[in-house]
Amino acid sequence: MITKYFYITLFLILIRLAPVAGQGGFVIPARVQQVDIPFDFVNNFIIVNLVINNTLTLRMIFDTGAEHTILSKREISDVLNVPYEREFRLMGADLKTEIVAYLARKIRFDVPNVTCTAPAEDILILQEDYFRFEEYAGVSVHGILSAKSFANYIFKINYQKKVISLYNRNEFPGPDARYKKVPVQIYRNKIYLNTKASFQQGTQSNVKLLLDTGAALPLLFFTNTDTLVQPPGNALKTNIGMGLGGYLEGYIGRTEGLDIGSFHQKGIVTYFQEIDTTQDPSALNGRHGLIGNMMLNRFQIIIDYSNSSMWFSPSNKFEEKYVFDRSGMTLIAGGKHLNKISVLAIIPGSPADEADIRPGDRILRLGIIPASYIGLPTIMHILQKKPGKKIRLTISRDGKRLKKHFRLRDLI
Repeated sequence: MITKYFYITLFLILIRLAPVAGQGGFVIPARVQQVDIPFDFVNNFIIVNLVINNTLTLRMIFDTGAEHTILSKREISDVLNVPYEREFRLMGADLKTEIVAYLARKIRFDVPNVTCTAPAEDILILQEDYFRFEEYAGVSVHGILSAKSFANYIFKINYQKKVISLYNRNEFPGPDARYKKVPVQIYRNKIYLNTKASFQQGTQSNVKLLLDTGAALPLLFFTNTDTLVQPPGNALKTNIGMGLGGYLEGYIGRTEGLDIGSFHQKGIVTYFQEIDTTQDPSALNGRHGLIGNMMLNRFQIIIDYSNSSMWFSPSNKFEEKYVFDRSGMTLIAGGKHLNKISVLAIIPGSPADEADIRPGDRILRLGIIPASYIGLPTIMHILQKKPGKKIRLTISRDGKRLKKHFRLRDLI
């Protein structure tokens, strides 16, 4: 069975900010053992619905890699007349680009139809929508919900049932025998794992990785953090995500293996990025990369921030093969309804390249079905189908309709 995931990733802002006072977090009734919060799992992102200030329903990415809750759509806070207390200048994911955000205090969030409320959250509101998330992922979201907002409780992420369960500490029954405790570190509201990674020719390296539910990829390494942390010889040079200054170039290959406690993953599709840390060597907190949802969703996960504890239990996806795009196209979504699908980049020598598909081409049809009807997430899933599958496209280029076809094949 082919793993249903996509190779998109969102490189979130590395916020360099003194801790924001007053982050109270969500609360649930004192005598309730647990509360279940449903989420959508779209393009390997956990998306939670929240009502802001008893008014609008927002879609927020649940993110263990974010230090603060962030509203990326300033027009929402403007409509609600949210006052801004002060302005911050923050460093972007490239450690060079400065962005502007505003602090808003005592923002109320409610989970619809669930007795779970954050009565007075301090959040950051971006001056502009620097993420441009919809374009790259084809999913509409309004910001990021820091997992630290649930730190008052022990909580479990069940990817298969699409539920985050919050447990009152005095009522928590404890993990059952399927779960194994994995030592982690908590620093500035983020979770880090110290472990071993296996690379080509049997080399191994000790690595420190951020556990990041805000990233849709399986694994990412920063290549300038360790001489052994390098892309394999057959890695592809290509676009690997979106940064504040535009699209990010890097490499995609496979890591031979990675340990998560006593659990082992192998043949992992991995993104390799060189990041400039000369301006602030401490910005990465000594980490070599991150683990994203494409690996984390092979487990059920229990997190206890207060005691720096984490438990993992393998799900039925644990042994599935990691699959990468087999077309060679990087696609983006545009338009009001995110239904205009265009080609951002092409991997040289790939099936799409051999079919003379070019950056800037607009995908009109996949087979006989309009691309606007299928949508970006489904198209990207189709482009991971079995090698040999024939793909027929109708594209628009310079006002002309062209028909293209190619067969999928493994690229890494």
